[in-house]
Amino acid sequence: MSDILVGLYPWIKALHIMSVIAWMAALFYLPRLYVYHAEQVGLTGEAHALFQTMEYKLLQVIMNPAMIATWIFGICLSLIPGVIDWGAVWPWTKLVGILAMSGFHGWLAKQRKIFAAGGAIKTGREYRMMNEVPTLLMVLIVLSVVVKF
Repeated sequence: MSDILVGLYPWIKALHIMSVIAWMAALFYLPRLYVYHAEQVGLTGEAHALFQTMEYKLLQVIMNPAMIATWIFGICLSLIPGVIDWGAVWPWTKLVGILAMSGFHGWLAKQRKIFAAGGAIKTGREYRMMNEVPTLLMVLIVLSVVVKF
């Protein structure tokens, strides 16, 4: 199995990077949609229905598949001998960042369900602050991999 993965390493790495880019784009955009939904649209009317559709499609069609692909290709990369030095600190800081990013993804999905149910939503300011979470996690993950601290 590892021989196959070694031979496919450039392809797996390329697909992992593309998946991460798609996932990150969605993680940046969905909270921004929530800001406008909370501040400008509210929980009734045609605009609310439109935002519900946009948020649902972004989550289901782009964000979820991109996260799943990121995890699959990342796990494949981790199984290739010599790619990761598990005795170093950086793989563990990256893993913490990835788990936190996945948790944030879940939080965003929960917020979409709250919007859909007409429940108590956060303020636009709160969603703006949460919009910074993926950036901070991205910094941790990229520095872990590139600088290998």
